[in-house]
Amino acid sequence: MVHEKFDVVIVGAGPAGSTAALALAKAGLKVAIFERGEQPGGKNMFGGVLYHTDALIELIPNFGEQAPIERYVNRHDLIFLTDSASFSISHKDDEFGQLPYNGVTLLRAKFDPWYVSQAEAAGAFLIPETVVDDLIWDKDRVIGINTRRTDGAVYADVVIAADGANSLLARKAGLRKEFNKSSFAVAAKEILALPADVIEARFGLAGGEGVAQSFIGEATKGMEGGAFLYTNKSSLSLGVVVRLNSLQDRKIPIAEVLDNFKNHPHVRPAIADATLKEYSGHLIPEEGFNMVPRLYDNGLLVVGDAAGFLVSTGLTLQGMNYAIASGFAAAQAVLMARQKGDYSSKGLACYQGLLKKSFVLKDLKTFRHTLSFLANPRIYELYPSLVCDVSRRIFQVTGHPKKKFLSLIRAEMKGRISLVRIIKDIIQAGRALIWS
Repeated sequence: MVHEKFDVVIVGAGPAGSTAALALAKAGLKVAIFERGEQPGGKNMFGGVLYHTDALIELIPNFGEQAPIERYVNRHDLIFLTDSASFSISHKDDEFGQLPYNGVTLLRAKFDPWYVSQAEAAGAFLIPETVVDDLIWDKDRVIGINTRRTDGAVYADVVIAADGANSLLARKAGLRKEFNKSSFAVAAKEILALPADVIEARFGLAGGEGVAQSFIGEATKGMEGGAFLYTNKSSLSLGVVVRLNSLQDRKIPIAEVLDNFKNHPHVRPAIADATLKEYSGHLIPEEGFNMVPRLYDNGLLVVGDAAGFLVSTGLTLQGMNYAIASGFAAAQAVLMARQKGDYSSKGLACYQGLLKKSFVLKDLKTFRHTLSFLANPRIYELYPSLVCDVSRRIFQVTGHPKKKFLSLIRAEMKGRISLVRIIKDIIQAGRALIWS
């Protein structure tokens, strides 16, 4: 394969890279995917839920029946935590359990190899255990990549950078600026083995049903971030996500935050008797719309996490569906450029247009104010405590005359927060999540 020429070289065999490879190979192009891990999924981490993406159904129409999914998610729980109490809001929808599923839990170690195998079956070449160090340039145009293999130069008409949140190739090309620590979050996750019947009994599930739980408050010791627990067939995906600057300011290791979450009185019974199967960590781009780099150059496209395609609403954290959609759009852009015989920046600019028409850039723009809203420390410290304390007062029986709810709320607010401050926070939340 020394100095072999491909139509497209893709760096990274995660969901974005594999989607682009599958779409391009199906169109008859000669495609190579370079993966630094021993196999796809070996070095990849995500929370655990893949949400619906039209591109995936177009590429694999029977995806819900064919893919190695764990459970379909038909219940979402939002849980506020203090050190000793919890308050939950739950939504269950049976329509989410119908094909094509609204969301499914996955294990990347199973899913990624299966997904890239679909691209291989279509004709793509997978080259694992290969580190890509740089781009190869001809004047101002990318014409290939340099790998650490012997005679490791590989040439292509187009290179697609799908190399993750801290994309080396996007930075090498000057498409992406350097971000500070406040632009990223650190995630730590464990996969805990537990029998399927135990999971279903503890979480009130039947058959292939699954639940996605999001936690806020004491889950992260009051720092900016949240925690999650997702049900798989016979394991739980459990983890925490904390803003990097918060961790550094508090000088708390992410592993300590995860241990604190696991030992919370609300969480500990849910994971009792579970055994650790896997631990992983990951850097997450959290600037959203403000973090999106220039997405194309002469002979180069940037997709997935490398492009900062992640949306946090405070209720859900989604990235994998945006990765898949961007990989599909990149493939379409390459095919359009191929028809014109123009792989220049001008020829590949249609990629940006395709993303603007899709949900990817629209969602990022819609939730562009979420980051500033989620930086409010009251979300993680005061409000979870206030919600749990008011709930305690409502349900507590003391033998004394009961008060109406508004009086209880006012009593808990006194000395902690003013009504004006709450209204301002509600307006900020509305601007971030509710109205345009």
